[in-house]
This record gives sequence, C-alpha cells and structure tokens, in this order.
Amino acid sequence: MPDTATHHLNLTDPALVGDQPVIITITRDFGAEGHEIGKLLSLELGIPLYDNELVVRAARRVGMTEGQVAAYDEQSSGEMAAFLPDRYDPHTTSDELFGAMRQIILDLGSTQACIIEGRLSDYILRDNPNLLNVLVTAPFDERVRIVRAKRHLSKKKGAKLVRHMQRSREEFYKRYSAGAWHYHDGKHLVVDRSAFGREGCVAIIACAFRQKVACAKRPGTTS
Repeated sequence: MPDTATHHLNLTDPALVGDQPVIITITRDFGAEGHEIGKLLSLELGIPLYDNELVVRAARRVGMTEGQVAAYDEQSSGEMAAFLPDRYDPHTTSDELFGAMRQIILDLGSTQACIIEGRLSDYILRDNPNLLNVLVTAPFDERVRIVRAKRHLSKKKGAKLVRHMQRSREEFYKRYSAGAWHYHDGKHLVVDRSAFGREGCVAIIACAFRQKVACAKRPGTTS
C-alpha cells in the first residue's frame, strides 16, 4: 500500500457525499474490543480500516524504520510524555512522528471512505462534515474480564493493566490537543460492547454510517 493516499474519488461510491467521503473514527476504551469491532465493521461495510498502519506510514515519512517506532503508539505515549515538553513540539522524535501521522489522517479523511481507529483522529477530523465519531466502551469490570481472559491475568493485574492503558490513551489526547479535546468528547455514537456484543456493536455502527450517508445526500439536509 502506498505511503500517501492516492485513491481517486469515485462519485458512484455510496459512501461518498459530494466531494468528500464519510469517515468513521473509533475511540476505544481499553479492553472493550474496539479493534475487533473495527475489523468486523470493515468487512461489513467494505471499507478499509486503519490502525497500526498509520504509525508505520508516519515512520516512513519521517525516515524511521518500523523497529525504531515499535514502542511508539498511543498506548505508550503517556509514559513517554514524562520525558517530553508539556506541549506539542515538532522537533522531538515522537512529536515529529505524530505530525506525520496527523497529515496522513487528514489525507485519508479527504480521499476515501474508511474507518480510523484512535490516534486522535476524531479531533484531527473534527471539521469534516461527513464524520461519524464512535466510542466503543464497556463497564470497567467487563473490560477487566475481557483483558484477563485474553492475557491470562489475575484480577488484580488485569485491573491494573486496564487502568494504566486507559490513562495512557487519555494522556495522548490531552497532549496532542493541548488539552482542548478529551478522550470521550465529541462522540456522535456510543456503543456498549457488554450490552450488544461485537456483532451487535457492528450492526449499530453500520446502521449509523448508512444513515449518515443517506441524510447527507438528501436535498436540503446537512451532515
């Protein structure tokens, strides 16, 4: 897949509205299986999902190898922030990487219908009228149960991991929005994985996506 977004706009694509595509961003409370739901949603809608690939593409743009950025991600940035300035500084390695990732997200948001997970994409694309911001969540105890089952952890270690990873993700939002945007801000749709399961969450988001497209295409309505 090319480093830059090179997809041509297809005006017969039902996921396009005017000259811009409808984009789904997924913010995931840690342990709520947002990534798994994103993958299933990609298959359901027939549009690509971007997650870890965003970091890989950003690394290429700034001339870094995948190995050099293996530790960099929204999950670990909370720890890294202790060694960095309080605000975004394009001269630091991690912030340079985020700057490249931000531009990739903007490129994707203007060229193709897709699903973008995390990486502050809901904030970066906040001015896009064809945006559907989704939060995938679940009660804390349920998220601990899911994480414990996957990683074979004790209840204490599972709870500690969920708290740590959630805090790191929230710190990422705070840092790169300069405190202007918080993890749970600006969501059009919130789905509870514990109430609906993976497939149920996919069905709800897919329905919202299709309704977003239909409303935006209807004369006299706006997204």
